[in-house]
Amino acid sequence: MFRQSMTAYGAALEPTTAATPTPAGTEVLVHISHCGVCHSDIHMHDGYFDLGDGKQLDVRSGRSLPFTLGHEIAGHVEAVGPDVEGISPGMACAVYPWIGCGACARCKAGNEHLCDKPRHLGINVDGGYASHVIAPHPRHIIDISGIEPQLAGPLMCSGITAFGALKKGEPWLAQGPLMIVGLGGVGMMGLEIALAKYSVPIIAADISADKRQAALAMGAKEVFDPADPEARRQVLKSTGAASVAVDFVGSDASLNFAQSVVGKASSVVVAGLMGGRFSLPVPMFPLRELAILGTFVGSPADARELVAMVRAGKVNPIPVDLRPLDQANAALNDLRAGRVLGRVVLTP
Repeated sequence: MFRQSMTAYGAALEPTTAATPTPAGTEVLVHISHCGVCHSDIHMHDGYFDLGDGKQLDVRSGRSLPFTLGHEIAGHVEAVGPDVEGISPGMACAVYPWIGCGACARCKAGNEHLCDKPRHLGINVDGGYASHVIAPHPRHIIDISGIEPQLAGPLMCSGITAFGALKKGEPWLAQGPLMIVGLGGVGMMGLEIALAKYSVPIIAADISADKRQAALAMGAKEVFDPADPEARRQVLKSTGAASVAVDFVGSDASLNFAQSVVGKASSVVVAGLMGGRFSLPVPMFPLRELAILGTFVGSPADARELVAMVRAGKVNPIPVDLRPLDQANAALNDLRAGRVLGRVVLTP
């Protein structure tokens, strides 16, 4: 099997090869046709998350180099272990990458993505910037028949992250508009899902004029530039305060903007991981009855529910920029620089 792998943190990925694994037990070998490029890949490539004030969260431990990034994986089943039932070679599939131990209370409750002993593909174990990948169990294999694989792979991260974040905000939605903050790949997916699921007005904010125009074309009621000092005033005048704001950027600036445009008894859901430090006077939480929630990707059940929505034609596809696997470095650089509209997807 061939891969594009990290040989040093922060350095260009290098082509590497390894023996194609033979699946054992309940394992499933997937031949990869498409793998999306996610902003989390940049953090893994850098080896840290920005915590603000010059502080970093070091994430270099727990993996040996060379290491293969990539967790938005689609392709087909190439081989299965002797204990696998219900899955046959040739099946078109996406791979649920947020793999846990399978035995703890969270895993047994269906929240494998929140396991304290993660084995996430492309994060903790080798992932999808490669020709093949091993999934440890058939429950991680999701049938994508009827869906283009270049669309199905990103559903496993940007899709279920957006889906899960929106679900977190649903208890507050009846009160007013939903604000989408950040219109990158995950934010665009969130906008599409929100337009498909909810009847409240959907509004959006991004510093890119091109992305704001794309959001309007997709169906957003209003769009705003959060860098404009008048943005908050414009939101309140145009649509009134939002009942929920979902921050798909996750920076100090984006979170400050998100909390500024929601009203009383409202919520902000933080899905992005850009980094920074946020503060708000403590009395504002009870006085505004403000809830700020974190969310992390989604469960296997979320993944299957979202795939079913996409298969039924309820969610329009986001723009996809297909590139060969050997352009992985350029893809990471373009994503880092904010030059990507929709999702870059690599084709091994």
